[in-house]
Amino acid sequence: MTRLPIILALALVLSQPALAQDGTAPADPAPESGMEEGLGLVERGTRMILRGLMAEVEPRLKEMGEDLESALAEMEPAMRELGRKIGDIRKYHPPEMLPNGDIILRRKVPLDPAEPETGETGPIDL
Repeated sequence: MTRLPIILALALVLSQPALAQDGTAPADPAPESGMEEGLGLVERGTRMILRGLMAEVEPRLKEMGEDLESALAEMEPAMRELGRKIGDIRKYHPPEMLPNGDIILRRKVPLDPAEPETGETGPIDL
């Protein structure tokens, strides 16, 4: 899968339409050398290979997109609840994992101990 971004980038670059010619200019003359003709053949071959790869990869990409969409739909209620409990994420340091596997979120500015807490304490059940 690490080659997929490279393949997609090449496909994007090579699939761009050629610059349009206006009707007044004559068509390009025939290639002057075998080198130019060879480059044209290489370009066509590359396009054919990339089209084949895209035809192979496209169904899997669609399947992955559907899987991701269903996973996100399942996670949405829990993520909304977590967001409601946390509030503004910018008030917290990045999560830390303790040696026992617990994950904690530390506030950047601790709550004043004199203020009563408005939320519940303890683990969040997702």
